Amino acid sequence: MKFGLDLAPHHKVFGGFAIYSFTMGNIFPRFADIREMMGVEEGAFGLGLIGAPVGTLIALTFGPPVLERIGYRRAILWLIPVLSLCYAVASLAPSPLWFFILLLPVGLVIGGIEIILNLEADRTEHLLGRRIMNRAHAFWSLGFFAAGLVGGAIAQSGISPQVHVFSMIPVTLILTALILGRFDPAPERAGSHKDDPKFAAPTLGILALVCVTLAAMLMEGAYIDWSAIYMDSVYQSVPFVAALGVTIGALAQGITRFFADGFVERYSPVLVSRVLLVIMSVGIVLVFFTLGEWPSLLGFALLGIGSSAMFPLAMSAAAQRTDRPAAVNVAALAQFSFGTFMIAPPLLGFIAEHWGIVWSYGIGLPLVVLSLAFTHVLGNKPMPHKVD
Repeated sequence: MKFGLDLAPHHKVFGGFAIYSFTMGNIFPRFADIREMMGVEEGAFGLGLIGAPVGTLIALTFGPPVLERIGYRRAILWLIPVLSLCYAVASLAPSPLWFFILLLPVGLVIGGIEIILNLEADRTEHLLGRRIMNRAHAFWSLGFFAAGLVGGAIAQSGISPQVHVFSMIPVTLILTALILGRFDPAPERAGSHKDDPKFAAPTLGILALVCVTLAAMLMEGAYIDWSAIYMDSVYQSVPFVAALGVTIGALAQGITRFFADGFVERYSPVLVSRVLLVIMSVGIVLVFFTLGEWPSLLGFALLGIGSSAMFPLAMSAAAQRTDRPAAVNVAALAQFSFGTFMIAPPLLGFIAEHWGIVWSYGIGLPLVVLSLAFTHVLGNKPMPHKVD
């Protein structure tokens, strides 16, 4: 039985990304409150945060055949509301250990949603004959931006994180039914391989691409996971202002992603990536030197801009390598890069606890230099549109 709005295929993809990120994003502005309720320092809280990326890595590695057996339509209609429920349960964790345990199923669900929505975006691109991937990820950022606004407003009102995230479950159910109720998966690309390995060891070329994305991945995680705690710790900001770090970063990232393809095609992946990394370094400086609430919030916006297109550019470069099948290189980059997200929360938490939270961002500057040194591997020619 079909229900909900009758939308064009690409609009369903955009809506799916937005609902998914809105469901994710409500808990991040409440991390400062959750950490204070646990009564732990940043290092211990960061260890708890590993649960989600561990679960996601497991799902990315072993999930595709399970999802094919269930069916993508049935899976996506269940997974997004279940994600909201899993986050709500995780908010009840009394300690970092329980937070880790309860975030594992969150990660498993996130991995399944990532597989379905990214595959659907790719197949819809092929169906329409034009790119929509960056715009799809722009809607992810915009959904996160909306969640940050909602989360910040609710935090400012004094409502507990638990009541907040539990109240989002019916909202997610309604949005999922409305936007994705008539979702039907797009047909597979002609000549797609079902026997591509789910894990592929990175070659030296892929490791170079990992270096390109390292600063972006770490700094994106830094403003998503730690900006609310940073604003609370450094400036004792009111809850709404503390939540703006996540909100402004996501909005800036979303706007940049929406227009990124045009700049890449007009100039080149190398030039665009270098400009983004310079912008990111300015954002790091503004956050690191704690010049005030609004300069720091501007810094988070620049981190969102700087991190926006780095990973998509690297994924495109991986797919265009000719040393082995494109799917193998893409899988190697995606799975190896996710290891960065696994170590990022405890690493940044350890740095914050022992040297101060500003150094969780300061570590980004040498990583920007490293990424700049490897940008040449992205290729100097703009990537053309591909229909096949």
